[in-house]
Amino acid sequence: MLLLGKKRWLTRVTTIRGSSLSRIWPRLLVVTVIATVVTVGHQRYGLIPTSLTPLPFSLIAVALGIFLGFRNNTSYDRYWEGRKLWGALVNNSRSVTRQVLTLIHPQSDADADEVQALRIELVHRVIAYVHVFRHHLRETDALDEIRGLIPEPERLALVDEINRPAAVLQTLGDRISEAWRRGWVDPMHLPILEASLTAITNIQGGCERIKSTPIPGSYTILIHRIVAVYTCGLPFGIVDAIGYYTPVVVLLISYAFFGLDAVGDEIEDPFGTEDNDLPLETLSRMIEVNLRQRLGETDLPPLLTPTDCVLR
Repeated sequence: MLLLGKKRWLTRVTTIRGSSLSRIWPRLLVVTVIATVVTVGHQRYGLIPTSLTPLPFSLIAVALGIFLGFRNNTSYDRYWEGRKLWGALVNNSRSVTRQVLTLIHPQSDADADEVQALRIELVHRVIAYVHVFRHHLRETDALDEIRGLIPEPERLALVDEINRPAAVLQTLGDRISEAWRRGWVDPMHLPILEASLTAITNIQGGCERIKSTPIPGSYTILIHRIVAVYTCGLPFGIVDAIGYYTPVVVLLISYAFFGLDAVGDEIEDPFGTEDNDLPLETLSRMIEVNLRQRLGETDLPPLLTPTDCVLR
């Protein structure tokens, strides 16, 4: 996630990192060259004796602006829903930890050490789940990062799992069920713990729905094609009226349309690793630190801070 902070207006205007310019400059270069060739050919050599009327380009621009606005709103809805789901994951992780520490009790003093060890194990499993879930969404490998959080045989067994977060959550539920059978969880409290795990499962399902259901490809392809045809054909419609300034006008108009198109593409999948994607690594580290503190641990990993104004 790109953090602009309270930078000055001029600094924001001239910022390149995180802007769409880094993605669209080749396209801008192509349409500007086309506009330059058309302008020189028309003005100096008369190769294009007459130009098109600007009217069709004006009408197309209105429709194109509406299409791009709709697509970007749809992309931002996906981005914002992803952020809300991860916000809910933060809250539910804290709730599960609090419930584990307050609702699981030993039957006797002889069980006290074993119950405390179970509490620590369950909280560590929640931390492991968060890291595995992040890697699951980003399609990366989480096995090294969760070393020490779950038993080694279980960690290695995740290699063959297609849905690793679901496997970790299943084991977490099994351990809570075992604690209930041993009398460490009151029968009235078991549904509370189960409801929290179900809420986490629902959060995972929501994120997977966003991840696996992109905006329909036919709509995206149509927008790309219309923008490409419009920007490449625009010089033919305005060269008579604008003359040698045509490449500059085409460049500015193309930047607006290509930029909006690129922004929609970038935030469509909010769980990636680009500068404007959600800071899942930062959220995961925050959850880990919060949960470890609830266990009384003092050797905590540092909270992540922006690097070059970007949170990962």
